[in-house]
Amino acid sequence: MDRYTDRIVKLFRYLKEEKHETIISAQILRSGTSIGAYLAESRNAEGPKDFVHKLKIALKEADETYYWLEKLYGGGYIEERGFSSMASDNDEIIKMLVASVKTMKTKYNFDK
Repeated sequence: MDRYTDRIVKLFRYLKEEKHETIISAQILRSGTSIGAYLAESRNAEGPKDFVHKLKIALKEADETYYWLEKLYGGGYIEERGFSSMASDNDEIIKMLVASVKTMKTKYNFDK
């Protein structure tokens, strides 16, 4: 996760310094770094439901980050190669989060 967060920060700096883009760059910095922050919070969850709740928020942030990546690519701020690479990493994070939430829900019989 740290590698992905570092890439988000570098993308933010690139967008601000090279492309002079300020709005979407701030959005993707916030959502992209929030994923790792919520995962860090989940380590100190007050129980299984709180743990799942934090993972679900991280999942929402990952979905939002993908949205901003699409907008940056569609707007010509990032090339296809960069978009594909970042989107692929983001997709892996989403898959991991979905699997973790499903596992926890099954293990603790949540939402049945």
